[in-house]
Amino acid sequence: MIDLYYWTTPNGHKITLFLEETGLPYTLHPVQIGAGDQFKPEFLAISPNNRIPAIVDRSPADGGPPLSVFESGAILLYLAEKTGRFLPADLRGRVAVTEWLFWQMAGLGPMLGQNHHFSQYAPEKIPYAIDRYVKETGRLYAVLDRRLDGRAYLAGDYSIADMACYPWIVPYQRQGQALEDFPQVKRWFETIQDRPATRRAYALAETINSTTTITDQAKAILFGQSAATVREPSR
Repeated sequence: MIDLYYWTTPNGHKITLFLEETGLPYTLHPVQIGAGDQFKPEFLAISPNNRIPAIVDRSPADGGPPLSVFESGAILLYLAEKTGRFLPADLRGRVAVTEWLFWQMAGLGPMLGQNHHFSQYAPEKIPYAIDRYVKETGRLYAVLDRRLDGRAYLAGDYSIADMACYPWIVPYQRQGQALEDFPQVKRWFETIQDRPATRRAYALAETINSTTTITDQAKAILFGQSAATVREPSR
């Protein structure tokens, strides 16, 4: 049994996509990040960076005590290895999947996150910042588009690399992008969107959180963190 500590963000969706694909039993524990649940001691014990998602595997392969894993990329790798699914066993296939998984973790997610912040949430609209991150988003979409030319998925069969990237493309309109400008991304996106497991994962998200509005209080919690927040998380 997997305990999934989750909120309805792109990084959270990655893990529900995997779990719904594999049918691995899991219990979902909502972490309301806009209310500060990520600073509770019991959550910090398994996710020291106070970020979702995190998991606790109650039945790890080594037969030992429950094992916690934080960081979405590490969780995807862990679950893929646990189940033997969505990560190739051969050397070259595994390298390709991990390359594109790390590309998402290091580039696609952080850059698109900054796009969201400066265009949607920043109290001051800074044209330079908005332009910089919208352009970088477009560049990354173009990299993805080029990679998908002649390929159904990023690295052979559908894999954890695709699961990592897809949720970040879902809000493409908010990112100032048009899928028609990236035909290979559009085809790939629609293929994943139509998968039954994807539909289940996003339907589940709607039962947890159906609003896209972030209150000023939530913004203060989400975007007002500093070293002091880590030293005194209850503040």
